[in-house]
Amino acid sequence: QVQLVESGGGSVQAGGSLRLSCAASESFADYDCMGWFRQAPGKESDLVATINRINTITYAAFVKGRFTISKDNAKNTLYLQLNNLKPEDTALYYCAAARRGLSCQPRAFSSRGLGTQVTVSS
Repeated sequence: QVQLVESGGGSVQAGGSLRLSCAASESFADYDCMGWFRQAPGKESDLVATINRINTITYAAFVKGRFTISKDNAKNTLYLQLNNLKPEDTALYYCAAARRGLSCQPRAFSSRGLGTQVTVSS
């Protein structure tokens, strides 16, 4: 099972930016899809963004052009650039990996990290 370790979270004011990183213990070549989820207190997890083996990218509707997902296959690291943050973006952000499933459906993700907290104040 791949180990995923997130970093880069923090506290920012509305309109600020953060860059999240997710380091994987295994090669991305072994996984069809990588993604970022977030979970706010008392709420279910939401899929934020995905990128698959052939670099097809998807974003949740609430992203609205503010976030950018990317990966560095040589470093086995996944990134999420967060711009123009809003208080409603406050959540625990975690990365996840799907060994099979180029379509990156939420149910395909079998491994996840512990997450990094993002807090946005107004």
